[in-house]
Parts: sequence; C-alpha cells; structure tokens
Amino acid sequence: MMMNQIPQEINPLSVEQSQQFAQLMGTLSPVQQAWISGYLAATANGAVGAMPVAAPAVGAAPLTVLFGSQTGNAKHVAQDLAENAKARGLDVKLVDMADYKPNQLKTEKFIVVVVSTYGEGEPPEPAEKLHSFLTSKKAPKLDGVKVAVLGLGDSSYEFFCQTAIDFEDRFARLGAELVHAHALLDVDYDDHAPGWIVGAVDAFEPALKEQAEPASAPVTFDNAVAAPVSQYNKKNPFQAEISAVQKITGRDSTKDVRHVEISLDGSDLTYQAGDALGVYFHNDPAEVDEVISLLGVDPDAEVTIGDVIKPVRDALIEDLELTQSYPAFVEKYAAATGNAQLADLATDKTALRAYIEERQIFDILRDHPAGVTAQHLADCLRKIQPRRYSIASSQQEVEDEVHLTVGVVSFETFDRPHLGGCSGFLSYRVQEGSTVRVFVEHNNNFRLPDADTPVIMVGPGTGIAPFRSFLQDRDAAGAGGKNWLFFGNPHFTQDFLYQVELQSYLKSGLLTRLSVAFSRNQNRKVYVQDRLIEHGADVFAWLQEGAHFYICGDATRMAKDVHRALVAILKTHGDHSDDSAEAYLQDLRDSKRYQRDVY
Repeated sequence: MMMNQIPQEINPLSVEQSQQFAQLMGTLSPVQQAWISGYLAATANGAVGAMPVAAPAVGAAPLTVLFGSQTGNAKHVAQDLAENAKARGLDVKLVDMADYKPNQLKTEKFIVVVVSTYGEGEPPEPAEKLHSFLTSKKAPKLDGVKVAVLGLGDSSYEFFCQTAIDFEDRFARLGAELVHAHALLDVDYDDHAPGWIVGAVDAFEPALKEQAEPASAPVTFDNAVAAPVSQYNKKNPFQAEISAVQKITGRDSTKDVRHVEISLDGSDLTYQAGDALGVYFHNDPAEVDEVISLLGVDPDAEVTIGDVIKPVRDALIEDLELTQSYPAFVEKYAAATGNAQLADLATDKTALRAYIEERQIFDILRDHPAGVTAQHLADCLRKIQPRRYSIASSQQEVEDEVHLTVGVVSFETFDRPHLGGCSGFLSYRVQEGSTVRVFVEHNNNFRLPDADTPVIMVGPGTGIAPFRSFLQDRDAAGAGGKNWLFFGNPHFTQDFLYQVELQSYLKSGLLTRLSVAFSRNQNRKVYVQDRLIEHGADVFAWLQEGAHFYICGDATRMAKDVHRALVAILKTHGDHSDDSAEAYLQDLRDSKRYQRDVY
C-alpha cells in the first residue's frame, strides 16, 4: 500500500509528514531506500545502538545537486553524482527541482545542475519554475557560488541541451563561478556521464573539505535488515514475458493503438499509478538483413559494442539504433565511407535536419550504400535507447503485470511503409510468450492525492494511459474522492479507448463525470480544451474545492491548449486577469495540484 492510500485514521504520520516522506523517497535510489528501510526496521527492534550522525559544522554548506528530469535520466545521473560525493565523505543535498524553493538559491555555496531538455529547447516540467525564476528580476546575485552544469538531450532535435545552456548562462550572469566545464550529453549519456561526474566532484571537493570538520563521527550501523528491492533497472532490465497484445482502435480508424500486457512475475518490480515503463526493443530483422546486403557486410563478422562482442547482425537487431535519425550519424557515416555528398550535407545544419526529419537511419543507408567494415558501421551508430510508456494499470488490481497503451508510429514514405522502432516491435513483431526487456521509471511528479481529494484528468488519445491506472488504483483502494475524466480522439465508433471499462466506472460511480471530445464526429472539430471551456463553471468549482488537475499527452499543442483553456476558465468564472490566472495556476503547480506528463 502506498503512503497516500493509507487512511489517515490509522496513519501515524501527519499529513505534512506523509507528504515529506513521499518527497524524500522520490529522491532516493533503490539502494538508499533499502538502507533506510533496513535502518528503521533495526532501530524499531532495538538492533542498532546509539547512532552518531555526522553534522556539518556551523557555516558549512552542502553540495546541492539539483536535477530536472522529464523521463528519469537526469534524476539517475544526479543520484550517481550524489553517491560519488557521499563516498568521499562530502555533505550532499539531492533535490528534485520540482521541490526546490528558488529563494533558497541565496543560501547556496555549491551547486550542481543536472537537467534534460525536451521539445523545442524547453525545460522539463519539474525544472520550469527554477528556470523561469533564474531569468526573472527576483533572481539573487550569486557571487562566490560555485556551479557546474550537466545537460542531457537528444541531438536529433534542433535545440540540443538548450535548457542546460540556459542554466549555465544565467548562473554566470548572476555572478556564479563555473568550476567545471559543462557537458552536453546525447541519448548515449551512460557512456560519458561517469567521467564528468568524477571531474565535477574533484572540482568541488577541495572547497567543501576546507569547511570545518563535522562535529561527530560518520553514521555507522549494525544488524540492519534491508527490505527486498528489485535488482532490475535501466542498466539491468528484466526479461519480461508478453501476456497479450490487442488492437483497441477500430478497423477503419486512422490510428492504430495497442493494449499490451506484460508479466513482471519473478522480478520484484513495483510501480505506482503515474509511473512509466521503459522498454528496450529489437529492430526489424528483415530490414537489418536488407541493409547488411546493401552494404556488403558479413552478417557473422564480430563487432565490439561497449564490453560485449557479438556478430554484427545480432548487434544491429538488438543493440544499435536504426530508426531514429540524428546528425551525428550522418557525420560519422560520411567520414567512414568517404561520402562527399553526406559530408557536405553535414556542414549545413538546416539542410541536414530537413534531410533526417523524414528519414530513418534505414533510409539513409539505402540512399547511400557503401562498402564499410562491420565495426565501422557499428561505430557510426549509437545504442538503442529504451522508449518510455506511461503505465496504464494499477498494481493493486493487476498484481504482477503491467499494462501499456501503445500508439503505433506508422507512415508511408519513399514508396515503402515505415514503423516506429518500439511501437512497431510491440505491435507487430512480438506475440504472446515473446520476451522484452523492461524496467520501471518512477515519476513522483505525477501522483494521486489522498483518497478523498477530487481529481480532474485530461488525457486524449494514448494520454488516457495513466488515468486508467489512476481509476484502477482508486477503485481497488475504495477511494471516495470524485473523479472527472476528459477524453478525446477522432471518432466515437473507432477510437473510444477502453470504452467498456470507462462506462462501467460511470455506472459504479467511481467515475463521477466523463466528458468526451470526438473531433471528427461533427462538422465542427471539438477537442478536450473545448469541453473544458463548455464545463468551465464546474471545472472552476472543483478547483475551488481542492481538486488536483492532471494532463497527459502531446506537449506541443494539446497541453498548451488545455493550459490556455484553464486561463480562460479562471478569467470567466473566477474574475481573474491573465496575470492572476497564471499566478493561480502556478500556485496549483507549487502545491502539486496541477501536474503534467507530456511528451
């Protein structure tokens, strides 16, 4: 049972303590969670004696590690950095930017920023508040503060690691000292982050140790029993079995959406409503064989990928990215093959992006087949990165299973069909009994409130996934809070995802209200933001009652349109101005009553 699902009458913690505990757990790695669990169990049973805790001397400042993460990558790197610093005996404070009060900046002396970028150079959801604060007039002077910045991004996007660049630039303008050169890492950051971490901690260590020695000895413990924690994570994914794959859009739908059920039996993996599942996929063997033949590569030639040696055909299927194009591939492939046309293209960033935008790597290899060794080909490619899907089930209901709602990426170009790497794999190339490598990505910035608090959920298309999880969770827990779902898709008859389940929840009373927007069912297109405006008075009343508001789905248009609809509702029904409406919504975000899982 999760903390927010324990009835308050039997929960020994206050509401504030419960919230603080949940926030703390969200910043800890599995190893740290296990240590705390074991320590508390041991102290409760008297197994641990007096525990002298290392306390910084008066005036000593910790190394504050701030992370802003959309998918969990920046969080993991920040945790690795914090653990490296702690192993050296340094005082470290690890903080999610979503929980950081910007006014605390004036008290900091040592800061590491680990932040991702998504979309068109935008900060991830948890980093938005701090990012905005640093560019405002309220930002304090930071003379004497030592800072280092690490950016994570995807070079297939134009504004690669722009958020990290913004943070470093603003810290410098405020007077901070940049003590370690920034790193802007691509999706294969795992290969490069450890070296940067060591260099960054090396840069901070002397100044941190110059502070007065701590007043007492380090923490030690005896006989503490750690709680079971799954050994499986992003670096060590679980080989899970596919239980079912079912198409849940109609035969005539313009969309292909699959409901996928995966067994977690034997993994000890646990998840909460709002979490995501990371999925590693395999490339299409038929397409791999085609490009191997075009390039004249021996499929049995062995290549080295990291510390693994295997035949190049296996590596191309299992390990190397061949669907999502990115500039570095074109540059490396041009150099490896001596292709002057690609080399010229790589010098024109605008033309290069236009070229790769409509092509998968498979297409580029078909456009420019050339003699190349197996190892040179492998060296041109980056490792497959897992795709992240919002979990569409509650573990309270499905136990050792996890469900996904997968929208298949499918398009026709260059006179042949194309599929997305992972969505094509899950939808067309696996079947019941197949296995897939998975791990759980916890998302503590997308959580249900206590059982009695009303929630409003906006999830068009596959954005419904976490809200199916929310509803299952509340149903299993017997939660009394009201639930209102806004769902949209093109056609009622073809695209009403989970229709029977939702109607059942309406009938049982779990789902208080269901507002749907089928955009192509009438002459005038209707979207979820239009339904919000139509029901604006009731939406405002629910917010005034304390409702939490959630959005899941497209970040580029839908989430922004829904935000604008909320502003309009506040102006119409709450007598707000544009500025006060935005302030109202920011207050909701600060209190975790306005949460988004967008992509």
